Amino acid sequence: MRFPKSLQGRLGLSLGVLLTTMWIAAAWVTVTILRHEMDEVFDSALQETAQRLLPLAVVDIVGREEEGVTQRLAVIRDHEEFFTYIVRDDTGRVLLQSHAAEPATFPPWDGVGFRQTVTHRLFSDEALQGTIRITVAEPLDHRAMVARELQMGLGLPLLGIVPLTLLAIGLVTRASLAPVRRFRARLEARNARDLTPVPGDDVPSEIAPVAETLNGLLARLKASFDAERSFAANAAHELRTPLAGAIAQAQRLASETGDPVARMRAAEIERTLKRLTLLSERLMQLARVEGGRLRLDRVSDLRDVARLIVDDLGRGLPQGRLNLDLPPRPVMSDLDPDVFGIVCRNLVENALRHGSEDEAIDIALSDNGTFVVSNAGPVVPGDALDRLTARFERGPSDAPGSGLGLAIVAAIAERTGSRLHLSSPRPGRASGFEASVTLPTSDPSPPKTFDR
Repeated sequence: MRFPKSLQGRLGLSLGVLLTTMWIAAAWVTVTILRHEMDEVFDSALQETAQRLLPLAVVDIVGREEEGVTQRLAVIRDHEEFFTYIVRDDTGRVLLQSHAAEPATFPPWDGVGFRQTVTHRLFSDEALQGTIRITVAEPLDHRAMVARELQMGLGLPLLGIVPLTLLAIGLVTRASLAPVRRFRARLEARNARDLTPVPGDDVPSEIAPVAETLNGLLARLKASFDAERSFAANAAHELRTPLAGAIAQAQRLASETGDPVARMRAAEIERTLKRLTLLSERLMQLARVEGGRLRLDRVSDLRDVARLIVDDLGRGLPQGRLNLDLPPRPVMSDLDPDVFGIVCRNLVENALRHGSEDEAIDIALSDNGTFVVSNAGPVVPGDALDRLTARFERGPSDAPGSGLGLAIVAAIAERTGSRLHLSSPRPGRASGFEASVTLPTSDPSPPKTFDR
């Protein structure tokens, strides 16, 4: 027999089998003891019947006018007779017998005491110096019938008690393991970013070390991740000032030198430093997303942030390069405005960097919080499209970039209970690229997953 995998199933099955076996053993021992006691009671009744009937038989036989006559007692009314008897003299002649007695059932006289044949249990006694002898017989079937009734009386209740007890064991086991199930539910409810300790004060003492070890592991993981994020953020922050100074020096060198080769090298240094600056900014955003609180206790209108970001990115671009479509009603959300700014900036910059320069970029925010950025351009292959949300993964374009923009947006979508959807070509078009993410709003219809 294979044990269930669950602790509740194992405990219930083990206790049920153990108790059932113990009950059956106890019932068997009880029946054995009662059978022995029952035989003693029946033997006592058999002996007492013989001893009470013998004096009456002596009086009846001695007082007869005719000797040697066999007398059979008449039936007064129909009844079931368990004890039968015969009275004989010392020669074996039957002098008196009960109405249901069959002389062939009674063996020859062989002394006072108990005897047993294949079908009967007998007791014999004598009086008047052995001249009058009585033998009382009881069918063994009668005792077997009583024993069966006794076994049925003990066994039948078990047929009802055992299932009820097994059900009670299951309920008690389930109730006892309820803290363990609650602990498991709390653990399953955690997302991949939530490493806070799991409350386990109510778990049984046998499971408490597991809960403590797990919480200790989560604490160590959280400390390790926090250290990594802090290092990335601090390193990116500390790099901003020297990078800005290095860019200024490269620009000054390009403006002061008259050598075309030196000017070209200075320009290349400037481009490299700007890519490094962009990478440091993206690392700061990633650290902010992974370590900070993304949702607030207050709501704000996402339209204001979208206007601000689009206006900032549109400076220096041709008129109509960025088309922003906003709903007439406010789009209220508890998402941190800075976080939405990161989403908006990364998606629009990704479209500017990799999209066609001859066509406009469409930016739309709908009433339900869906933010969509689509641009014209070459179709991104399906295998490359699936990898774009990985860190430092870039598409087939040769345009400069950090490879972190879409990864940052995907991390924000995951932590806010949403999902970043990428499609290429654009829906209803033969080319281009579209990125859409549905952000949490104050409307009760969106998902209720909150960042911890």
